[in-house]
Amino acid sequence: MTDTPKYSIVVPVFNSDQSLQELFQEILEVFTKMGQTFEAIFVDDGSDDRSWQVLEELKTIYPERITAIRLAKNFGQHNATFCGLSHARGSQIITIDDDLQVPPAEIIKLTDAWELTKHDLIYGYFKHKKHSNIRNAGSLTVKKTSRFFHGTRGEGSSFRLISRDLVDKILSYSTYFVFIDEILNWYTDEVSFVEVMHLPRKYKTSNYSLGKLVKLTGNSLIFYSTIPLKLMVYGGFSIAFVFFIFGMYYLYRKIFLDVPVPGYTSLITAILFSTGIILLSLGIIGEYISRIYSIQNKKPLFSIKKII
Repeated sequence: MTDTPKYSIVVPVFNSDQSLQELFQEILEVFTKMGQTFEAIFVDDGSDDRSWQVLEELKTIYPERITAIRLAKNFGQHNATFCGLSHARGSQIITIDDDLQVPPAEIIKLTDAWELTKHDLIYGYFKHKKHSNIRNAGSLTVKKTSRFFHGTRGEGSSFRLISRDLVDKILSYSTYFVFIDEILNWYTDEVSFVEVMHLPRKYKTSNYSLGKLVKLTGNSLIFYSTIPLKLMVYGGFSIAFVFFIFGMYYLYRKIFLDVPVPGYTSLITAILFSTGIILLSLGIIGEYISRIYSIQNKKPLFSIKKII
């Protein structure tokens, strides 16, 4: 496509060979109905099924509308999305998942909300999510943690419309771990929300296990906040203060009241507790140091194997 499209649709892809053709056809129908130009950017994030072959077939049929990017390995959804954003040319960029749980027809709700507000960022949010109970609980934990520690808006989702100006700003980010919603929150307060439909999964199971969601939460805390370090400082001070009070209490009983102080049990309990706190604190410091080491080594955000 030689002319610059108005919309860029960025789709991170992982093991979605069954849904990709249907997804693109629905995207095509939406923009044909809207009478707007668009490009679709599919980023294959190290799929081990036929996803890349399907994208090659789609590229052959729609060479002017599709850009397909194959990453060298699996870097994660946010990194793959970031890669797609770096190749988007539209004045408005829309991100959507590859699983059809959000029907592409809902894109119109995002564009209508933008026309009404002109905000930098429009999120589609789900009143009722059609995930399993475990996945819903994990997603809720990630959102609540992000809202509490980082001040992000917990109603956000991976279905969003981002202005060209905002995308250009976040592309300067280079750390290998990316949590896109947190970065977007750094640059704008002009955020709107619109309720969109969320359907049951049609073709595959979720790639986000509870373990991956927990890891995502931990990484977002380490990379985007100093909360664990602050907890170490305040927690250490509080514990030291408590032990100081206990020490003064037992010292008073021993000197002034001549009351024997219980020895072995209280001593072992204090040692084990304080040792556990020390080891936990060292572990947190070690996590920060390992992240700094990775950043200093310039670990790539993503690595592109092929673009068609």
